[in-house]
Amino acid sequence: MMPRLGEKYKDIEIEVISKPQAAYQTDEYFELDLPVAPAVMVGDEIVVEGAATTADKVEQVICRCIGISKPEKKGLLGRLFKK
Repeated sequence: MMPRLGEKYKDIEIEVISKPQAAYQTDEYFELDLPVAPAVMVGDEIVVEGAATTADKVEQVICRCIGISKPEKKGLLGRLFKK
């Protein structure tokens, strides 16, 4: 999901942090006041924490944060024929 969005929104810096699950359950991690993993943040906004999300939801938040209109959602035929 993130590589595709990074290619589409080139002005956005994407940072992926991956650690063993135990590292997210330490007192030191909780003191950082970061969301519960797995999580996605855009700027200071938490899109989702402790669950999976969709690329569409993350893309909507990115668009809102950079001040552009949300991409139109295409149906199956639109995606197949790139309309």
